[in-house]
Amino acid sequence: MNHVMPTPRDVRDVYGRRYRIGEDARDLTGHPRRWQLWAAWACMVAISPLQYSFGTAALGLDRGWGAAPTLWLLAVFVACQALVAIPAAWAQRVRRASPTQLVVLGGAFAAVGLVTLAHANSYLLLVVGYALLGGTGAGLVYAACITTSARWFPERRTATIGFVTGGFAVGAVPSIALLAIFPAHLGPVFDLTALVAVLVVLIAGGLLKDPPRHWWPAELDAQAWAVDRKLNRSIPHNAPAVRQYRPGEALRTGALPLMWLLLAISTALSLLGIAFVVSYAVSAGLGMGIAAFAAGMLAAVNGFGRSFAGHLSDSFGRRRVLAAVLMIEGFAHIGLVTAGAGWAFVVCAMFAGLGGGAFYAIMANLVLEFFGENSLLQNQAILYSAKAAGGLLGIGIAASVTATVGYRPLFVGAGLLGVLTALSVRFLKQPGRPALPVRPQLGTPVAGE
Repeated sequence: MNHVMPTPRDVRDVYGRRYRIGEDARDLTGHPRRWQLWAAWACMVAISPLQYSFGTAALGLDRGWGAAPTLWLLAVFVACQALVAIPAAWAQRVRRASPTQLVVLGGAFAAVGLVTLAHANSYLLLVVGYALLGGTGAGLVYAACITTSARWFPERRTATIGFVTGGFAVGAVPSIALLAIFPAHLGPVFDLTALVAVLVVLIAGGLLKDPPRHWWPAELDAQAWAVDRKLNRSIPHNAPAVRQYRPGEALRTGALPLMWLLLAISTALSLLGIAFVVSYAVSAGLGMGIAAFAAGMLAAVNGFGRSFAGHLSDSFGRRRVLAAVLMIEGFAHIGLVTAGAGWAFVVCAMFAGLGGGAFYAIMANLVLEFFGENSLLQNQAILYSAKAAGGLLGIGIAASVTATVGYRPLFVGAGLLGVLTALSVRFLKQPGRPALPVRPQLGTPVAGE
C-alpha cells in the first residue's frame, strides 16, 4: 500500500505569522530533517581551512612579497565571501538555484582556492584563485548551508545557525595541526584538504534540499509555541517583530545600520585573532607549538561555542548574551598581550575564539525578531555583508598597522574597541516597540487547527 502524503495546512499564530503544517521531512526528502543539519555542518567543515588555517599557513606562504600583502589575501577572501551572500540569498529565495547547486559550485571554487594556496608562486594568481574564487566559493556554501538548515529547524534557529556555522571553524583544526607538525609541507596539506572538500560537498551537498516556505514540524503545535514559554523558552526575553520590514524599511529604522556597524567591528576583532594569533605568538618567543595550539583551540572554541551561546540567548535574551560575548572578545584580546606564559596565551586565545564566533548566530536571529520573516534572507544578507568591511579592517588594514606599530598596541586597541562595542549593544532597540520595561509573557496554549 502506497504511503499518501498528508495535505498541508496553513496555520497562523496570534502575531499573524504563517506556518505550513502536515508534511514530514521524511516524505519531502526521504530522510529525517536531522540529516539536513549534519549535511550542512559537514559542508561547512570541509571548506573551513580556507579561512581558519590561513594564519598558520601565512608563515610559509610569504614568497617574497612581504607579510602585509600576504594577509591582504585573506582580507580580500573574507570580503568576497561576505558579499556573495546577497546574490546567493536572492538566488535561493526565488528558487533560481537549489542548495545542492550552490554548495557543489561553491565547494568546487573552494577546492580551487585550496589548490592555489598549495602551489601558486604568483601573487596575482593567489589573488584570483584563493581570494576571489575561494572567497566566492566559501560564501556560496556558507549562505546555502545556514539558510537551508535554519528553514528545517525554525523552532531552534539560533542554536541551529550556531551549530552549522561552528563547523566553519572546527573543521580547520586538523589542517592547523598538520601545518604545525609539517611546516615545510604546505602543498600536500592543502592538496589533501581540497580533495576532502570536493568529496564532502558532492556527498553531503547532494542531500541538501529546501523545505516548502513557512514549513513547520507537524509534531510541534505552532500556535501554542508562539505563546507558551514552556514550549518556547525564548518568549520572555525575545519578542517577535512588530511587523514585517522590507530591506529599505529596515535600513530606515536605524536598527539595521547599527546592527551592521556592530557586526563589522565584532567581525574585525574576530578576524584579527584568526589572522595574527600565530604570528604574534611566534614573534613573542612562545614558539610554533604554542602558536599552533592557540590557533587550534581558538578555532575549536569558536565553533563549539556558537551553539551554546545560541541556547543561552534563548534563555537570557539575545542582546544580553550578545553584549556578554562581545565583552569577552574584547578582554581576551587584551589578555593576549598581557599573557606572560604559554598556557595563559592559549587560554586567552580560547576566550577570543568564544567571543569571536558566538555573535554571528545571535545577530542572525535578531534580524528575524527585529524585522520579521518576509524579507529575512535579504535583511540577513545585508547584515552579513558587514563581514566584508570587518575583513578589510581586521586583517588588511591591521596588517599595515602592525608593520608600523607592532602587535601589542594593535591588540590592546582592538580589545578596548571590543569593550566599547559590547557597551553599545544597549542602543540596539527593536523597531516599532516602545522603550518600556518588558514583563515576561506567560501566555496560554492555543489549540492548533
